[in-house]
Amino acid sequence: MEGHKDLARDPVTNSIVNVNKLEHQQYLSTRDVKSKEKQKEQTIEKELANVKDDINEIKLLLKELLNGS
Repeated sequence: MEGHKDLARDPVTNSIVNVNKLEHQQYLSTRDVKSKEKQKEQTIEKELANVKDDINEIKLLLKELLNGS
């Protein structure tokens, strides 16, 4: 490709591809790190929701105990 030494056209699909292996590997690494971070955040959010539910349940049980139910 003109002016872009790291890009080439795939003759089969006619798509433009990056032929710089190092850049591609860095992209994949960055994508994997971001994906793992997102999964970690989702896990933390689920655990926090579970803790909130547990606290609410404990509060209800304490209220029942105090009320003599």
